[in-house]
Amino acid sequence: MSDSENGTSGLRGPTPEERPKPEGRRNRHGERVDSATDAEQDTRTAEVSVLVEHEPGVLAKVSGLFSRRQFNIESLTVGPTTVDGHARITLVVEETDAGIEQVKKQVEKLVPVIAAGELGDDAVCAELVLLKVRGEEPDKVHAITQMYEGQTLDAGPRTITVQITGDQQKIDDAVDAFRQFGIIEIARTGQTALARGDTPTTPGESPAASAESTANTEQTAENTDNDD
Repeated sequence: MSDSENGTSGLRGPTPEERPKPEGRRNRHGERVDSATDAEQDTRTAEVSVLVEHEPGVLAKVSGLFSRRQFNIESLTVGPTTVDGHARITLVVEETDAGIEQVKKQVEKLVPVIAAGELGDDAVCAELVLLKVRGEEPDKVHAITQMYEGQTLDAGPRTITVQITGDQQKIDDAVDAFRQFGIIEIARTGQTALARGDTPTTPGESPAASAESTANTEQTAENTDNDD
């Protein structure tokens, strides 16, 4: 009996049992991991700059994404840019290369996000830490503060509060150095960063000059015209 008489098509595919089945597990990002290379991938630290519309709730959307996707976020900072209505979020994540790519792809899908990109190794990075330590040895505390180019913000008979700025390694080293005095409280801002030189920090970004800079430029041009 022919296929047409059986009511079946002339083109036959494999049965469900014959179809190839994907192998390997899925990782926490939903990606299929090849069983032959199922070894745990090395993670690395990456700085991701995200340009967003400066509107209520945007930070909650970004942080909510990280919570749902279980990305390893080390720090998050946010602040305005030179463009009115825009803000910059700087994310520091500890992920595999695949995880970092997922971070960028998922963040860019959010409605308030304009663009996102990973900063290069030569980016200018800095953060700030406030340290409140015991004040029994003020001279030594002052010496350590000077060594890390910091500032003393408050000093009393019982506590001393200092401020240190720099890259993550410098901040980590400073915190370790102050432990000998007894750290009472600590507050760190998290890392923020800009691309070095003329390179835009976020892909496609067109930084605008500040109002003061624009005014100075216009004034210079006006003075030049008057001289002519």
